[in-house]
This record gives sequence, C-alpha cells and structure tokens, in this order.
Amino acid sequence: MPIRVKSRVPQGGAGPLRTPSPQGRLVRAIDVELPDIADDDCFRVLVKKLSVYIAKAVELPVTFEQLRTTSAGDGLRALVDHLGRNCTHPAIVNALLALKWHYGAATEDKGLNDARANACEIVAWRFLTHLSEREVVDYCLYEIPDPKVADDEGATPTDEEAAAAPDERTSLLGQACSVFTPSPSGSNKRNLLLRSISRLTMSMTADDDDDEEEEEDPTAHFANLNALEIAAIANAKCFLSQNVVQKIITGIWNGDIIFWDTLSVHSVKKPRFYKPSTADPFSRLRVPKYLKSFEVLFFVSFLFLYYSVLMERDPTRFTTLEVFLNLWLAAFAYDELSEWIDAGSVFYATDVWNVFDVFMIGIGFTYFILRAVGLKSHNAHLVELSFDVLALEALFMVPRVFSILSLSPYWGTLIPCLKEMGKDFVKFMVLVVVIYFGFLTTFSLVGRDSYSFHDMTGFLTRIFFGSSGVGFDIMNNIDPVFGPPLMVVFIILSSILLTGSLTGMLSNSFSRVITHAREEYLYVYSVYVLEASTSNRLTHFYPPFNLLPLVIFRPLRLVMPGDTNFRSARIFLLKATHLPIVAAIEFYEWLCGTAGKGTQYNGFRGPRYATIASHNLAARKQRHQQHHLQPKPSSGNLAAAPGSEVGIDNLEPGPSTTRVVPHERYSQAFGDPSADMEDRIAELTAKIDRLTELVVALQAQQQQQKQQSGQSEDAGDAGDA
Repeated sequence: MPIRVKSRVPQGGAGPLRTPSPQGRLVRAIDVELPDIADDDCFRVLVKKLSVYIAKAVELPVTFEQLRTTSAGDGLRALVDHLGRNCTHPAIVNALLALKWHYGAATEDKGLNDARANACEIVAWRFLTHLSEREVVDYCLYEIPDPKVADDEGATPTDEEAAAAPDERTSLLGQACSVFTPSPSGSNKRNLLLRSISRLTMSMTADDDDDEEEEEDPTAHFANLNALEIAAIANAKCFLSQNVVQKIITGIWNGDIIFWDTLSVHSVKKPRFYKPSTADPFSRLRVPKYLKSFEVLFFVSFLFLYYSVLMERDPTRFTTLEVFLNLWLAAFAYDELSEWIDAGSVFYATDVWNVFDVFMIGIGFTYFILRAVGLKSHNAHLVELSFDVLALEALFMVPRVFSILSLSPYWGTLIPCLKEMGKDFVKFMVLVVVIYFGFLTTFSLVGRDSYSFHDMTGFLTRIFFGSSGVGFDIMNNIDPVFGPPLMVVFIILSSILLTGSLTGMLSNSFSRVITHAREEYLYVYSVYVLEASTSNRLTHFYPPFNLLPLVIFRPLRLVMPGDTNFRSARIFLLKATHLPIVAAIEFYEWLCGTAGKGTQYNGFRGPRYATIASHNLAARKQRHQQHHLQPKPSSGNLAAAPGSEVGIDNLEPGPSTTRVVPHERYSQAFGDPSADMEDRIAELTAKIDRLTELVVALQAQQQQQKQQSGQSEDAGDAGDA
C-alpha cells in the first residue's frame, strides 16, 4: 500500500510540514501519498509510481527556482527524504530522468509540464546528495535491463551471473542489429521512447495497469540505457552540471572508471574502478581521453592526404595518395556507422559534431563516385567536377579537426550559442523569404518591360544585403507611379526592420544560452565523453585498422555461425594491430605517474559495502535506521568526513582522537556520513525558517510602530485644531 505522508521530517522526528506565512500563521499541510517502491519493481512500475506522485505534488506552472527554494517544492523535499531513507531501487535515477524527458517534450499545457520536468530533475540530483560517491557511481551508471532477457524471479543484472555478455553487434539502445542493418532514425526512436513513457503516465492511478497483460512492455526501448545517457538525451543540464555527476564524467574521461577491465571472450560490460594491477592494458584503448587523442591524429593525417590530393590533382588516374585518401574516407565512414549503431540514433544526434561527420561522408562518397565514373568513361568534365566537390570537404573537415577545442570552457560554451543562434536564424529566414518573394513577384510584373525576372532577382538580393542605392537608381525605371513607393517600403523593411529584428533575436539567443554558460559547457563535455565510452562493443578498432575486421570477418560471418570464435579472432587481431598504441599509452601513463596511483576506488569516497554492486541492497536502508536509533557522537569521539572510506586502515586520528573503531562497529558508533550531512542540511533549514519568522515578526512590529506613530500625530493635529 502507498505511504500517506502529511509532513516532511527535517531531523528524524515527526510533525506536520508547516510553512510560516507573512502574517505569522501556518498554511495547510501537504497531503500527498509517497510512492511505495520495492527493490524488485520493474522499470515500468517504478516510472508509473513516480509519475503519479509528481503529478499530484506539482499542480501549478511554477519555475525551477520556485521549486528549488520556496514552499512550492515541499512535496519534492518529502519525496527526496523518503527515497533517501527507504528506497534502494537501482533504477530510481533512470526513472526520474526518463520522466523529466517525457514532461519536457509534452506539447500540451506547457507550463505545467515544464514544472513537472524540473521537479523530476531536482529530485534526481537531490537524491544523489543522500548517497556516498561510490553509490552515486552505481546509480548513475546502472543500465536498465532488457525485459526480454531479465530473469523471471526479478534478479537485477548487477549480478555478473545474470548479466549476459553482449556480442559484437549489440547496440546501446538494445537493437540487435548488424552493421549493415541500420537502426531507426532519430525522430522515430524519440517517438518510440516518448510514447513508451506516455503510455505509463496517461493514467494517474498506480494500480490501474498493474494486473493488465500488455503485449509489449512500453519501457522496452529504454533497455541498456544508463542514467547519464538518459540525462543527455533529455537535456537535463542542471543534473549533469552537478559536481558529483561531473566527477563521474571526469573519471570516465580519464579512465578511472572503466566498463571493460579485460579483453576476453567472456568479458562482461560493467562499470568498475580501474585497478592497474588486475586490468588488461588493452582495456585502456576504450578510455575516452585516448580515443579522442587518436581521433585528432587521424583527422590530422586525413587533412594531410586531402591537401596532397588536391595539390597533385592528377586527372588521368588514381594516384597513391588518392588511394590512401579513399581508404581513410572508408575507415572514417565505417567508424561513424559503427558509432551510430552502438550509440543509437537518438544519442548520436545529441553531438553537434556528428552533423559535420555526416556531411563529410556524403561529400567524400559523392567525390569518389564522380571520380570513378569520370575515369571509367574518360569524361574530363566529371573528373574536374569531382575535384570541385572534394574541395567542399574543407568546409567541414577543418572545423572537425579542431573539434577537440570544445573541451575548453570557452569553446564549449560558444558552440551551443552558435547552435541556438543558427536555429533561430533558420526560423527567421522563413519570414524573410516570404516577404522577399512577395516583392519579387510584384516588381517583376510591374517592371516586366524594363527588367527580366533574373535581373530583378539580382537587384532585390543586392538591396537586401545592404546595397540600398541600387533600389533608388532603378525605382523610376520599374514604374514611375508604383516603383518609388514600393521600393522605399522594401528598402525600409530589408535594411531597418528585418535586419534589426534579426540582430535583436540573435542577441537574445546568445544571451539566453550564455547565462547558463557552465551548464551548457558541461553538457557538451558530458555528451562528448559518454559518446566515446558507452559502446557495448567489446573490441573497438581505431580507424583505419577498423577496415581489417570488416574485410576479414564480415564475409566469414555469412557462412560460419558462432559468435565465440569470432570474438576470439577479433581480440587477437586487435591486440596484434594495436600493440604500438597500447605501448604508447602505457608509456604516457608511466611518464605522468598515473599508472601506479590507481587504487580500488580512485578517489571516490564512501562505504563500499552499501553499493548497488554489493549483494545486500538493503545495507543503506539499515544504516539509516541504525543512525536514527543511535545517539550522535560527541566532539571528542572519532569523526569521519562525509563520504570517507570505512575501515581501520583508512581512519586517521584527529587532534583529540587516539583510538580506532573496528570496521563492523563503525556505522553503529558514528552513523552514516551521508545521513549526517542530511541532518546538517535539515538543521540549517530549520534555522532559516526561524530566521524567517523573526524577520516577519520584526516587520510586523515596525508596521505597528508606524501605525501608532501615525495615530499619535493625527491625535496631536486634532488637539491643535
């Protein structure tokens, strides 16, 4: 049965949630049923329960700041407290961010749905504050299990025995498709995911559909997505910009958090902390920092071949440099196709640089076809046209080489600004084109005896781009009566109204994005990192080495069944071809002193026995209960910093501490560090409430004094009269 709560408990006690009004009275307490979430609830049930509560807790179109700072967010604080104390479901953050995406994409009742989307995002990142850093890693990187392969008994895929090792064709969005079977388009996949959540949130009762048999699980399209990937798709920029989340992103970027620790047939993808003593050196090939570094080197060599071919420009045959350029182009196209299949079309489309990649591939293949047909048919025109088409490649290749600059805070902020300004510019140009064609039609018909349609098109285009004098020169030749007034109106519209409006609109777009500069930069950085690290493919070949498995293993797969033998062969080929790269990585880490500093948890603090990966999912719930049953430690006892590791070896005596508490008695003696922080926040909230009451009382006293002084002055004036 759902839990009915009328209060938020700030310090473990009981009592109704009461907010002081400006008059010093108490407003009505909130009466909302908190969701009763069990650890074995499937993802669809979890989403349904949370959507019911969010819909009841947020019924007004309030802003993000109002939900975060005012009494409008009291229901969210109660939900966060409830989840932090009683919920250990591993997909809780995934469900909240999926709901944020659903409400944010809704078109009807936009204000209310935006408020609910903000509420989901606030609950998601506030819930993480109740956890240690190691627990945050587990929650943020937990992948939603595929309902088709999930155990009927409800076992979670965190157990390695139940986790199925993906083959070389497994995609990020759960599509078992081969390299030559493309996934649905980005818009189709977005519609599938949004309809999946909509089917669960249309009903506002949590038990209506629990007993119904559905032919297809509406949340099946979210299989194999973790919380960070959903946040990137849902544009949850506030969530991704939180320090605890960015520490995970940075850990993935530097290779402190890895998804593959060995390169073997039975390897299983699972987030874990990197340990140099046990990890396979070839697993460092999947570190995003090294992937992007080698990508820059590949584009530099690509650019060198590109300029060499254009400078050589042999119209009679394919030169050696041109053969290498085509091989580089084929390797680049195959790598992008594999990345699209692995990441899924929705997540692939979130990176703006992938748009440049698509244009590069399209121009490159157009050049190759024109070049091959021209040489085959001895058509000099097609050969020259192919080189002209190849020259267009520089428009996208040169910026793509310097895409690594988007990791810089300055460029990482500027790129989203240009992206939003480009969207607004395209929308505004629709109005410009409509007005332009209206005047073009009128001037062409009125001045048909003096100027042709082609000449009039050139004149109006030059006028629109600032050559106003051309219009004054030809307006009498168009027509003595209608020409001058029409031309003056067109010049005013194009030179003053439209240009000024466009400038102001682009300025507003720039300021709208730049006000959230940090969030925009961290969003670009997060997408950049996640795109490079979330592939479910065990063996990832750097281009142009990726052409070798395509040529060797793809034909054999058509006639030889069995994925195990192919995985073994791919692993052997990967180690044979990438050994120099791995040696360079190992030398770099040894030179920088990072190879030996890796520990079991790589700087992520918190109790290691209360994570999702542990066998006891109720450990955190028990620690919360023990914390509220035990008295708080005095200042003379041993105190650990919030999120610090638990164990004898990790405890250091403070200024007044000389004894060490055993590991098994630590939580009973000192409580949970995250719960300690929660109590401190609750105490601070209570102090703020008392301060608010004091300010309100002082203001009331001042008003009373003013009224009394005003009455005395009136009485004095009456006495004088």
